Amino acid sequence: GQEHITDTLARAQKSGRISHAYLFTGPHGVGKTSTARILAHEINNLPYDDDQTHIDIIEIDAASNRRIDEIRDLRDKVYIAPTSAKYKVYIIDEVHMLTKEAFNALLKTLEEPPAHVVFILATTEAHKLPETIISRTQRFTFKPVELAKVAAYLRKSVDKEKIDIDDDALNAIAEHGEGSFRDSISL
Repeated sequence: GQEHITDTLARAQKSGRISHAYLFTGPHGVGKTSTARILAHEINNLPYDDDQTHIDIIEIDAASNRRIDEIRDLRDKVYIAPTSAKYKVYIIDEVHMLTKEAFNALLKTLEEPPAHVVFILATTEAHKLPETIISRTQRFTFKPVELAKVAAYLRKSVDKEKIDIDDDALNAIAEHGEGSFRDSISL
């Protein structure tokens, strides 16, 4: 449901134009973190499996790792080359939760990143990020997903699970999910 982003990223990746830092913004449940994971695998030519992790793709939840010590640790580790992939990719989810000091430490790394490192920052609250961080990223704004696409996704999910539900009910669920896959699936 985010073709305006996925098509652009696919073209850039195909032509070898990989940015050292991406910023994915938008409402919750619209695919920011999923897209980050898929992008991390694609730029490394790795098969993507939602159930497996790769040692060179590091996910950090900034909501629980928001202090300067965690970012200093990251800053020290970025200089270590990837183990088996082309790039070491750091996905920092809920990046707006970092403290001011942690942002300053991250900024140092974003200003002079090693060639083998890619950062993908994801947030629902881009307005809380310092402009100095935003200016060093390639920004992509995710939008609420069209209701028809959410309903179609729900249809595939319920069919796979052999759940008997009519299309009107799926459309109502998608409508209440307000363009969020996550909220619609939860409902």
